[in-house]
Amino acid sequence: MSARTWPRDLLMGAKFSVTGGREGWARTLLTAVGVGLGVALLLFTTAIPSALDARTDRTDTRNTYTVAEQAGDDTLLIAQNDSTFHERNVVSRLVRPQGDEAPLPPGLSRFPGPGEMMVSPALAALLDSSEGKLLEPRLPYKNVGTIAEEGLIGPNELAYYAGSSTIEAGEDFVQQINGFGDAPPKEPWDPVLLLLVLIIFVVLLLPVAVFIAAAVRFGGERRDRRLAALRLVGADGATTRRIAAGEALAGAVLGLLVGLALFFAGRQLVDRVGLLETGIYPSDINPSPTLTLLVAVAVPVASVAVTLFTMRGVVIEPLGVVRVSRPPRRRLWWRLLMPLAGLALLYPMIGQDEDEQFNQWQVTGGVVLLLVGVTALLPWLVEFAVTRLGGGSVSWQLAVRRLQLGNGIAVRPVNGIAVAVAGAIALQSLFTGVESQYTKPTGADLERAQLQVLAPSQVAGSRMPEIVEHISSATGVKHAVSLASTELGDKARNPDSFVPLTVADCVSLREIARLSTCEEGDVFLLRPDPKLSDAGPSTKPGQKGFLNPHTDDDAQREAVAWTVPANAPTVDVRHDPTGYARGGIIATPSALPELAGDSLSHTTYVTLDESVPDAVEHARNAIAQADPMLVPMTLRAIQVNDRFASVQRGLMIGSTAVLLLIGASLFVSQMEQLRERRKLLAALVAFGTRRRTLGASVLWQTAVPILLGLALACTTGLALGAVLLRMVNRPVSVDWGSVAAMTGIGAAVVLIVTALSLPPLWRMMRPEGLRTE
Repeated sequence: MSARTWPRDLLMGAKFSVTGGREGWARTLLTAVGVGLGVALLLFTTAIPSALDARTDRTDTRNTYTVAEQAGDDTLLIAQNDSTFHERNVVSRLVRPQGDEAPLPPGLSRFPGPGEMMVSPALAALLDSSEGKLLEPRLPYKNVGTIAEEGLIGPNELAYYAGSSTIEAGEDFVQQINGFGDAPPKEPWDPVLLLLVLIIFVVLLLPVAVFIAAAVRFGGERRDRRLAALRLVGADGATTRRIAAGEALAGAVLGLLVGLALFFAGRQLVDRVGLLETGIYPSDINPSPTLTLLVAVAVPVASVAVTLFTMRGVVIEPLGVVRVSRPPRRRLWWRLLMPLAGLALLYPMIGQDEDEQFNQWQVTGGVVLLLVGVTALLPWLVEFAVTRLGGGSVSWQLAVRRLQLGNGIAVRPVNGIAVAVAGAIALQSLFTGVESQYTKPTGADLERAQLQVLAPSQVAGSRMPEIVEHISSATGVKHAVSLASTELGDKARNPDSFVPLTVADCVSLREIARLSTCEEGDVFLLRPDPKLSDAGPSTKPGQKGFLNPHTDDDAQREAVAWTVPANAPTVDVRHDPTGYARGGIIATPSALPELAGDSLSHTTYVTLDESVPDAVEHARNAIAQADPMLVPMTLRAIQVNDRFASVQRGLMIGSTAVLLLIGASLFVSQMEQLRERRKLLAALVAFGTRRRTLGASVLWQTAVPILLGLALACTTGLALGAVLLRMVNRPVSVDWGSVAAMTGIGAAVVLIVTALSLPPLWRMMRPEGLRTE
């Protein structure tokens, strides 16, 4: 065989793919669409690292870690005062340049003056909408400009910079800087989260590869009959296989072009899709050149390899395609080697130390082999099952006979569903097993309060009653209580020990202590909670000390002497609305010296009327109007680790994309199967077979492999999930609700696609389907 034989035969096959009339073009386009959908998703996946890096770079460039020791011409005062609006973060910065050379925040063309603000495009659009009317009271500034892309994490970020003439150096939440950037060292990811990310990538990308492999095999039966004509004019078997590979290669290359077109079209729309809270700029979606080249080479090469592999059992003779009526039984032993090899790779990592990094290549190889084992076992399982089926209605017998004669076409699209479901079950098992490590109950009592408001030190204690009254009068607020805190130390400076002191009126004190009686001027000692290890030193009646005993000599406030009343009773502690049990001393305001008022820091708890629409937003507006430096914090029953939450969001986004791909690819595959059998269906109808019978037969042909595939997927997914849980030293448990949900989603996708394919099926049963070129 000469060196030019392969290129010549491949080129001839490529010509057949586009010169074979309408049938040839239909097959080529179906292949291109199937491959293109997978390629587009692969390209988007390879672009994820660059998109995340671009977002991180923009975040780092606006960091305020370059602190200046002294004010100067090149320093800037900047205060952080973030808020939340309808569960979306609103990034707020108050700026006050201290000289002409003060550093300009990224994305700004100039500093906003006092009473002015520059906003992100997303925030500007929100303020111009009817929904934004509710946010306006929180932003009493004039909009004078827009923050450019380099100053924002993403296109949907809500952010603004406002000018201020009141913030001062040394105040809480106020920084004095002489530059932006200089990001702090990144905290390394722990091995369990890295394992989760790795498994997510494998589980989401493997079904894509399976669907691409299935797409290059569209139209195989018609292609084999067409190649028989080439044998008649003198081509040998090897030549016909190379020509078939050329046809698949042409479809794959065209699929690459379709995938590129879908990728670039989708990239322009990525900022309109809710990917992450802040969104992603289209310019951030830049696939890695190396990975892109790998996809561009791997897809055509795989198409040729898959075609040659699938033709090994087909004998194409000059007078037709030889297929025995009962194909040889598939062998099981080699199909079991892949999942067993996968388990062998993962087994050494079972019981590994949680702080030790997992071998990424070993994990990837083991998971891939286990899941690919599903695609190898499913054809054998379907064949094993259908050979034992029989009897029943005409539609059932037609479907079973079709599967007995050749189930490859029916099994190929199911492989992708089975792999996706198996991976999803394993992932869900791993997520459930490690969730307790990254989600903690806060202990907050959401019946008592929904907001906690922190007051910085510059907010004078004398203003707090007015602030609390303003918040309490807001729409949707039932009531607000404020607690002031300081310490009582042994010495005026650098105390060796101190006890906490909480000051509030009697109504507010009852939020943190169980008081039978309370009057203005009373002082109480809190009995330490035995469950707390950090209850602190005990306090005795008559103890002398100093209020606000600062730990540095540069403290601005004076330490005030005070003696605990000798008749102060001891009372039981009560957890505050955040779930924290305070210790030390509690007192009403008049029990303290007058000079102690400025040494107190204040926390306010706000209780909302949930029946009032947007009660929390009205409360946040009132808090911002009372003082722009107040910090409202939403109380939550569960606290989720930020990185774990990011991984969950990434899984949700990726799963949605893969489900869409699965649905689209299944529909294309279903259309290809119906097109292959169009003449047969039309002929059966012409001879009197009822359309309802043929329709039910097609549904049975889909249902049988799907049921078997889902059963195999559940078994494989549970096994893989158990291994992964043992790898992270978690007990093996089965969340049957999640298993049922994952299996149901896979079945629902198939049912929807099958329902969508019924109208084309009815059209193909018409007598016109007997026409041929």
